[in-house]
Amino acid sequence: MIDVDLKEYRKSDVYCLTASQRGALAEALPSLTIEPSGDTNDEFTLTPSSIVGAVNVSGLSVRINPKIGIPKLLALACYALRFYDVRDLVDDLKEEETLPDALALALGNTARRAFAGGLMHDYLTRDESLYTVRGRIRFDEQLRRRFSLPLPVEVRYDDYTDDILPNRLVKAAALRLGKAGLRGVKSKRELAWIAGVLDNVTPKEFSRRELTDVKADDLSARYRDVVKLSCLILRRGAYESARGEVRSTGFTMDMNQVFQEFVTVALREKLDLSERAFKSEKQVWLDRGEKILTKPDLSWWENGKCVFVGDAKYKNIAEKTVPPTADLYQMLAYVTALNLPRGLLIYAKDEAQPAAYQVCHSGKWLEIAALDLCGSLEEVLARVSDLASRIKEIRL
Repeated sequence: MIDVDLKEYRKSDVYCLTASQRGALAEALPSLTIEPSGDTNDEFTLTPSSIVGAVNVSGLSVRINPKIGIPKLLALACYALRFYDVRDLVDDLKEEETLPDALALALGNTARRAFAGGLMHDYLTRDESLYTVRGRIRFDEQLRRRFSLPLPVEVRYDDYTDDILPNRLVKAAALRLGKAGLRGVKSKRELAWIAGVLDNVTPKEFSRRELTDVKADDLSARYRDVVKLSCLILRRGAYESARGEVRSTGFTMDMNQVFQEFVTVALREKLDLSERAFKSEKQVWLDRGEKILTKPDLSWWENGKCVFVGDAKYKNIAEKTVPPTADLYQMLAYVTALNLPRGLLIYAKDEAQPAAYQVCHSGKWLEIAALDLCGSLEEVLARVSDLASRIKEIRL
């Protein structure tokens, strides 16, 4: 296995890649730019986009690290899930670790704290066919399936078990990370320990809808963190695919999505607003016939009326003097549809500089803000407070 170490939005060193390896990389990471370099036909440079993480494919172990570092990435992603105490998760991480390895270590850390008092148990209602009577006999089912046969007996009973949703979520997260091509011995050991502890728990694949319905805040305090972290892992891009004889495994996260979710949650809290008042991706019709649908990242609503609209952008535009016209057109569409005088585009710092543009004839303003992600999480949140103050100033 050849190690390929990349960094978000940066051109790599030269790598020798076969045609099959280039094809496999393009299949596994469609956003990766592969460019010829050098005098030979097998030398290439690789430039990732905002997709970070790790992928194993065609004899290559590809690691894409975020510009802000894995500890900061995890801190932002966990905060977006209202999982605030992330210091224990990120303080011991090393920059040379891959994203799946870091998540495996974090999952092992939180699982050990959660399981220290024993696995959570609860009563589950089971319907089974048994050769002894347990619980209540389901007479209708017994007659339908067994006719006059006395055994087995169709019964329903309550079972006090550890094979419950919280434990299934943790096991599913561990299994998913185990397929992501871990490099570290310690991270593999942590996942093996989780698998051993949860040996009696049924493995299960969770859909995004099922994860949305998980209410981690309703759990006991010791289990809350590990369930939230498991949901974070299961919501992200762990995958295993095969095309012909080429198999790829990996775990990736989109920095655009992480940034948007963090900004939404952090601003909502700094503005002291509910999810109902400060919405994410609220559907807004651009035309009166309701055929052109738009979905701004951020919108503030009072009494059914929008008083602020914004978008969170994590793009590589540092070399441009103004943001992409597509972003500005998009914001103009939002403020026009919502009849607002101003809209705010929020970029990560290093990707844009603060600015404001007045649109000809309409008089509407398109403002640009830059959120610096450097420093500790507390320092980043202090800058979000400043951003929230600006939003209060420009709200309708």
